[in-house]
Amino acid sequence: MPYAGPVSRRAVQLMSLCVISVAYAAQLLGALLPHVPLFLVGSAVGLVLDILLQQRQPGLLALLAKARFDVTARQLLRDMLLFVGLLRIDGVGSLSEQAPLLVGLCILYASHFTCQAVAVLVRRARTLPIVTRNIDASALNLTTAPPRLLARRPSHRLLAFSMPATAGLLATAADRNVLWGVLGICVALVLMLSGTAYLATWLLPGKRAKNDQQVVQWLDRWLADYRPTVAMYFSGGTTSAYQANMWLSTLSRLDGRPLIVLRERFMMQKIDATDVPIICFPKVATMFSLEDSTLKMMLHPANAAKTSQVLRIPTIKHAFINHGESDKLSSCNPYAKAYDEVWVAGPAARERYALAEVGVEDKDIVEVGRPQLAPIRPYSGAPTGRYTTVLYAPTWEGWDGNPGNTSVVLAGENIVRRLLADDGVRLLYKPHPMTGSVDPRAGAANERIKAMIREANSRRSGERPDPQAAAELARRTAELDGLTSTSFRAAADEMERMLLQGAPRGDHEAAIAQATAAWEKAYWASFPEWEHQIITSARPAIFACFNQADLLISDVSSVVSDWLSSEKPYAVANTSGLSEDAFRAGFPTVSAGVVLTPSADGVPDLLDSVRHPEKDLLASARAQLKEHLLGPSDPPSLVRFNRAVTALCAKADERRIRMGARLAHKIPGQRDDTSRPQNAAAGTGQEPAAPMGTPDGPGPVVSA
Repeated sequence: MPYAGPVSRRAVQLMSLCVISVAYAAQLLGALLPHVPLFLVGSAVGLVLDILLQQRQPGLLALLAKARFDVTARQLLRDMLLFVGLLRIDGVGSLSEQAPLLVGLCILYASHFTCQAVAVLVRRARTLPIVTRNIDASALNLTTAPPRLLARRPSHRLLAFSMPATAGLLATAADRNVLWGVLGICVALVLMLSGTAYLATWLLPGKRAKNDQQVVQWLDRWLADYRPTVAMYFSGGTTSAYQANMWLSTLSRLDGRPLIVLRERFMMQKIDATDVPIICFPKVATMFSLEDSTLKMMLHPANAAKTSQVLRIPTIKHAFINHGESDKLSSCNPYAKAYDEVWVAGPAARERYALAEVGVEDKDIVEVGRPQLAPIRPYSGAPTGRYTTVLYAPTWEGWDGNPGNTSVVLAGENIVRRLLADDGVRLLYKPHPMTGSVDPRAGAANERIKAMIREANSRRSGERPDPQAAAELARRTAELDGLTSTSFRAAADEMERMLLQGAPRGDHEAAIAQATAAWEKAYWASFPEWEHQIITSARPAIFACFNQADLLISDVSSVVSDWLSSEKPYAVANTSGLSEDAFRAGFPTVSAGVVLTPSADGVPDLLDSVRHPEKDLLASARAQLKEHLLGPSDPPSLVRFNRAVTALCAKADERRIRMGARLAHKIPGQRDDTSRPQNAAAGTGQEPAAPMGTPDGPGPVVSA
């Protein structure tokens, strides 16, 4: 049931809201009657439930906060009702006798707000103008983070430190002795004040990091010492990190000194394990430190709103490398003409840009192949085992609502149904991670496809792997996780992660590659050969699935172009509404594959041609299309990519020489170091004014 989760969550939230309301009503009724047992139960249940909801239902509390009924308001109401009850319960004392309780509680709230103010100051002091990874930044006086309860969880702190006060007031209501309330409030005050004092130590010089100006000066010195030559620039949303991660192995193998430049702080932990130094520049002003560095060129795997900001730096050349090539219009984004060069895999992309007429000149297009496709194994003939492994890897629905973007909605269930009907098929289903993010129909169809696969598995049986296989997978998973992830404590903040992720640990990437290969072998060995697989996690990666599959069924996407490096058979679903001839003419990557209609009637014949290569009439076409899409195999793609980097760096050097000569002759209109935006804004926290012709506004959307 695809909607069981959300419905259940809403039911729990509604029930919790009802219990909160009943607890307040019981507390109020118990205070007004007065009825001491009801009053005590209502007060205690309200506090305990609030504490539990902090851990179990943060979504409900967020909704209450939007309605201005946050934890502070709820605790104030709870304490107000406590005092109403104490005033009405016989034997507790008059208002003047309860005055110490009221004064003490007011001081407790004042200390809570003071602690919150100190927490804000600490967080600001620990937010640096840059974030780094794989760089030794200990010179910035980085320290571990303060306890999360004190620095970042004000609602948890208020409830936790108020418990002794509430308990004391309830004891006063039960025993009619004001001293219990005084004692409870005193304990709460001690906790709050001592916590505030401890938190304030992070503002002292010994625990305080360098200020913004000192950080920028340190960055300039590091850049001068490291002397970067080529960088990969990336900006995007939380689900777009894969666009940069696919280029990490290529970047690390380039000649020169590579660097990764990010713009969003959260992206720092989204980038996969790498030895390449990473710097995040949240603000434009700080990023202009790169202008005076030795950096010569930048690689751009995606277009983003903030890309226009880095294009302002005149000393750096820019190449658009994209995060995959397909026949989609997004692969010929008009924004590509903003770059100095557009790097593509092979002649097909060059032709694609010429036909699109988006302003990219042919002289600015460089064919470099696809270096990251090296792990894909070539075609080795028909399936030799009992099962034919089919990889169904549809893309997502895209932003434009075009029904031809993804086959999931119109054809996905039919494709899967026909594959599952063949007893000799083992299906690997790996949907795009953004499936359903725009069109709910795609998300619903995706869930139905998963349900079909699970049901098909329940009807199958056969020999299972040795139990040791699961143990081996667990061991390999732990080994790989230890290499690819850094274990942070819950309280760790950005600065603490910078401290822990300092200088890289030797040849880390080689160790990860070896561990990944061992993990993939253990992963596939842990499942029976007859069991269909639903793969939605990052591991195994798409290329590992390629190496397992005998056949690919996909949509018009870069997956097809990458698959062609293996020269194995493939099929593309046509849900565009076009005839097959028009579909093939409009999308050249389809020309060497089988076209499936939404009804997927051609699946049986497709499987037959895979199992009997003599019936495969497209083998030679795939070999020709491979070279057309990806370029020649010799020289290797990485060699061609390196040559392109060297050539563009040389162009950057030539420009610097020309600009230096013009500045030496004092030709007007040339910007020198004293006029660059960073000098006007460094250390101020303000963005510089945008140069003429480069508006600091929204740029193009991220290309698919």
